Amino acid sequence: MQQAAIKNIVIVGGGTAGWMTATALSTILRGQYNIRLVESDEIGIVGVGEATIPMIQRFNQVAGIDEAEFMKATQGSYKLGIEFVNWGRVGDRYIHGFGVLGQDLWTVRFDQYWQRLRGLGKARELDEYSITRMAARHNKFMPPRRDLANSPLSDIAYAYHFDASLYARYLRTVSEQRGVRRTEGKIAQVSQRADDGYVDAVVMESGERIEGDLFIDCSGFRALLIEGALKTGYEDWNHWLPCDRALAVPCESVSPLTPYTRATAHRAGWQWRIPLQHRTGNGHVYSSAFMEDEEAQRILLANLDGKPLAEPRMVKFRTGMRKLGWNKNVVAMGLASGFLEPLESTSIHLIQSSIARLVQFFPDRGFNQLEVDEYNRQSRFEYERIRDFVILHYKLNQRDDSDFWKQCAAMPVPDSLQHKLDLFRARGRVVRFDNELFAEAGWLQVMHGQNLKPEGYDPLVDLLPVEEAEKYLESIRDVIGQCVQHMPDHAEYIAQHCAATRR
Repeated sequence: MQQAAIKNIVIVGGGTAGWMTATALSTILRGQYNIRLVESDEIGIVGVGEATIPMIQRFNQVAGIDEAEFMKATQGSYKLGIEFVNWGRVGDRYIHGFGVLGQDLWTVRFDQYWQRLRGLGKARELDEYSITRMAARHNKFMPPRRDLANSPLSDIAYAYHFDASLYARYLRTVSEQRGVRRTEGKIAQVSQRADDGYVDAVVMESGERIEGDLFIDCSGFRALLIEGALKTGYEDWNHWLPCDRALAVPCESVSPLTPYTRATAHRAGWQWRIPLQHRTGNGHVYSSAFMEDEEAQRILLANLDGKPLAEPRMVKFRTGMRKLGWNKNVVAMGLASGFLEPLESTSIHLIQSSIARLVQFFPDRGFNQLEVDEYNRQSRFEYERIRDFVILHYKLNQRDDSDFWKQCAAMPVPDSLQHKLDLFRARGRVVRFDNELFAEAGWLQVMHGQNLKPEGYDPLVDLLPVEEAEKYLESIRDVIGQCVQHMPDHAEYIAQHCAATRR
């Protein structure tokens, strides 16, 4: 079988999306393809995605990135989950922790025993059955001990906080060492083939023509190729996720160095807090239909831990996704492919998963349409399921202090989300569909954290006498408590293993 292999790959745009793509492809393709990245220092990047989820460890492993080196270079800290404040009612707070909850018993999930005993007043808070949630509460951190197979210490799941601009700079160094060629400058024109509309080159302001077989659009919200040239179209989800602006500002860091992100709900949106070694990243995501920009900025600045280190910077966005993530010979990555607000830190993961899908369906110059269609089907499924998970936080609020929250609570939601809500209300069941990103433990933590109570539980729970179920839960709680006591402080762990050089 003869196949016309691709020779030249052109990545349009740098930032996190561009340099993650360049790093992954230069590693996986083993230097057999010409990879060129075009970016302009004059064009700013959004650069507010500083929190991640555990799957990024897989990206680092594939790319051969040393964790300690990467953490030092990006002023990174570790992340065990996300704390949500004021999302159910004002004053409520809970942590969505990574990893497992409790320990399943026979054929019944742990949370079903917990649900029953909780109703009888015989179970503690959900925190106490999760090692990541308890460690986060006590500002403890250590990586999992894989040699302790039956211990909660082997179940520690974690991710990272890092400075997005430093991350892009770090990946640029890695990529260029592996043969990626960077071109500085602005693109003046996108050239397309007359017969089929495929992109064949980008023309720089300097007049240089950069030709390629495969183009990867990492140009952010501008979507220079996927939308500017190919007019692919965009699906807007503002009717479910009404926030459309964010103000971002760094501030001085304070102690303790917490191993979790925080999302605090305000009157018409929410504020993120991301602790790094050298500063804290903050931002206020809000709806311009319910709040003026000046008020949003006042709220943001009034809720910082330390002195602001810059003026707040505004980002305007439309929540949604490109109708096709792969169109002709252009694949969109990052903000060019769509946007979901960073409530569950999924922005960088969506770049990573798009890269993985591109590798899975890597084309030759024939660009098999069946493979392109499958890439787009999988992309849509992932975007829609993450969308549902983000909507869940808004839908389940019980706040009555503003029209924004009342509208969110009353709005109809996608059928796929409503089905999950109905299943949980009936017997506390959470079903994971087709390997969607968020597992049962994540859905459970948000539903419970925002006060959705099931009407019943799995009947098989009653096979275990209440006294035995109590002992089972208490043993899990005791072991987790002992493990957390022996974990080092988060800041101390960083100081010992991956402290960045002070500037």
